[in-house]
Amino acid sequence: MLAEPLAQIPESEVRPDTLLRVNNLRTCFRQDGKTVTAVDGVSFDVRKGETLAIVGESGSGKSVTAMSILRLIPSPPGEITDGEILFDGRDVLAMNDEEIRQLRGGDIAMIFQEPMTSMNPVLTVGRQLSEPMVTHGKGDRKSLKARCVELLRQVRIPDPESRLQAYPHQLSGGMRQRVMIAMGLACDPRLIIADEPTTALDVTVQAQILELLKDLTRRNNASMILITHDLGVVARYAERINVMYAGRVVEQGTAREIFKSPRHPYTLGLMASIPRLDQPKGGRLIPITGQPPDLANLPKGCPFHPRCPYAKDQCRQDRPPLTQVSGDHWKACWVDVTEVQPHV
Repeated sequence: MLAEPLAQIPESEVRPDTLLRVNNLRTCFRQDGKTVTAVDGVSFDVRKGETLAIVGESGSGKSVTAMSILRLIPSPPGEITDGEILFDGRDVLAMNDEEIRQLRGGDIAMIFQEPMTSMNPVLTVGRQLSEPMVTHGKGDRKSLKARCVELLRQVRIPDPESRLQAYPHQLSGGMRQRVMIAMGLACDPRLIIADEPTTALDVTVQAQILELLKDLTRRNNASMILITHDLGVVARYAERINVMYAGRVVEQGTAREIFKSPRHPYTLGLMASIPRLDQPKGGRLIPITGQPPDLANLPKGCPFHPRCPYAKDQCRQDRPPLTQVSGDHWKACWVDVTEVQPHV
């Protein structure tokens, strides 16, 4: 059954401070005669100077959404089949090769996950750090040395001059992640997409990296899309949240609204699985039962219903649209969780 598009943002409700608008985005992958819709009718805005978090389990469509914004989906097998992406009023999907090349790294930068593998092992830090600036005509490599040193200093790498001559294997995971952030900031982008920027880093370094990102975006008045599965990170660093499941946004709103009054059972499940200081001593975390769905063979109705403790007959038959709860708060669910969980 062909999925109906989710609710789109009415033209009259687009705010003047909107930097990025994604509307009804659909990205598919085709292989061996099967079609997998990895991003299915996703709509959201990113406002100037704000941090928007995209949250969900692995396979929920977070990274594919980010890659679609920059048109980095490999074709074949991937293809953006529907929707629009507007950056500061410009149609990203209509850009030619040169225009999209200038957008990447210039106006929109992406910090990829896995710092251990995201850098070229045979090129020095200085060479890789200067590459975006050379590509975007910010100067030649010799004249950019001072800028590279300043970038490494901004991301708090000690002895930045000598680090320019280092190779990735000579740096720790945290140092490599800082270099990746410096590369992202090299051309003063207006939007930074941070895809799981603390993956494979220990907890202490994670906190340092996230504080650094928040400080740098605030200092540069840049917007950020923070992709993560960690709601604890989101609570501290994001102004607004998109919760994704099976390629769809199932709840979106301000961080305050969603943490105070979550309205989707999946969001409730994510929150219940987070350790909390106010839990009774010896209390157990409550996991979300079952497994994430197979995107090539989604169940009929709401894709979360096989794992949902509140599912009813309508959930098993009909796909819920994204509907407004209040203000900026939206949900895609047939169940009123305030009735089944009065404390919500």
